[in-house]
Amino acid sequence: MSKNLDIINNSESVVRSYIRNFPTVFTKAKGHKMWDENGKEFIDFFSGAGALNYGHNDDSMKEKLIEYITKDGITHSLDMASDAKADFLQKFNDVILKPRDLDYKVMFPGPTGTNTVESALKLARKVTGRTDIISFTGGFHGMTIGALSVTGNSMKRKGAGIPLQNTVTMAYDNYVDHDTLVYLERFLDDSGSGVAIPAAMIVETVQGEGGINAARFDWLQKIEQICKRWGILLIIDDVQAGIGRTGTFFSFEAAGIKPDIVCLSKSLSGYGLPLAVTLIKPELDIWQPGEHNGTFRGNNHAFVTATAALDFWKNDNFEKEIHEKSEIIYSFLEHLVADYPQLKGEVRGRGFMVGIASEVEGFSGKIAAKAFELGLIMETAGPNDEVFKLFPPLTIPKDELQRGLEIIEESIKGLIKEPVTN
Repeated sequence: MSKNLDIINNSESVVRSYIRNFPTVFTKAKGHKMWDENGKEFIDFFSGAGALNYGHNDDSMKEKLIEYITKDGITHSLDMASDAKADFLQKFNDVILKPRDLDYKVMFPGPTGTNTVESALKLARKVTGRTDIISFTGGFHGMTIGALSVTGNSMKRKGAGIPLQNTVTMAYDNYVDHDTLVYLERFLDDSGSGVAIPAAMIVETVQGEGGINAARFDWLQKIEQICKRWGILLIIDDVQAGIGRTGTFFSFEAAGIKPDIVCLSKSLSGYGLPLAVTLIKPELDIWQPGEHNGTFRGNNHAFVTATAALDFWKNDNFEKEIHEKSEIIYSFLEHLVADYPQLKGEVRGRGFMVGIASEVEGFSGKIAAKAFELGLIMETAGPNDEVFKLFPPLTIPKDELQRGLEIIEESIKGLIKEPVTN
């Protein structure tokens, strides 16, 4: 084991997790590749858990950031005005919101995904005067107390150390064999159900940590209709599924819905720099000044790279590329399920947010571990890590995408030579 790995293992808290799956010291990254201190090259099908949708160290973003730093541009500004912030807001409106006929105020709640979720929950309660939030089975929304209260994973919830209250969990799409929204509506209709009309519903259109579960568009449309009927705010958590990961900038676009509040983070900065926004319909923007804040909500370096990243969305060329490569990925996964019945697999997800769920206990984790040995980085998802999860950068060339997929197949081939039991 290397000296650097020894230092990390001996000094860092045992709470560390990814290092256990990828036990090497990375020293360089570019595009869809990473290298470790021994010079070994890896194809990255992890993309910083969705924080690096444009890959590592994009040249255009890097150039803009270096130029800004060398000119002594403002680094930290809380929520004071800066030219970097103004540039980002203008371009975000022009390139993203207006072409999609979306009208939102932009709130900077703090730099991480859990920050935007906390602000969304707080605002929903403030606007409606109600306390409860409906969330869904399999949902993951962050690790702070409010976000944990609407997260399904029992291990993560237990880490809170206190009861997580004022939330109700309902069944996500396809959680059971029948229409889950009939059940949800019955609870809202029945004054004896024990479920009060909530302030909001919070939902991921595709659940990442929950197991790459993709909601049908008609299910999402009906969620929006139910929310409108009862005066419930609809919060879409697009922290992981957004910024092109499912094929469009916002993951809800194809469903034709317009949420009341949208949570964005991860790949928003484009460069892996911390940045989050909460998008709010203007009539809901009733905050008192400073009522929700955060020391690092004015991360100007992230504004600079986020503004540069929006160049990808100036026309529909990038989106078309995502769809073409998505078809390659999905078709390949279907081939794996068909050709390797030992997987007992099911293809899940949408766009570049896909994976295979294996009924064979522990098999997905073994595939990810074998792939790492062969030079591919990917993780698992789901309550029992039953899904091996593909998150390549959206910018990966088709030939390199194919090479990564072939490593996955090679990993499966190597493992099924051994006895596989359920």
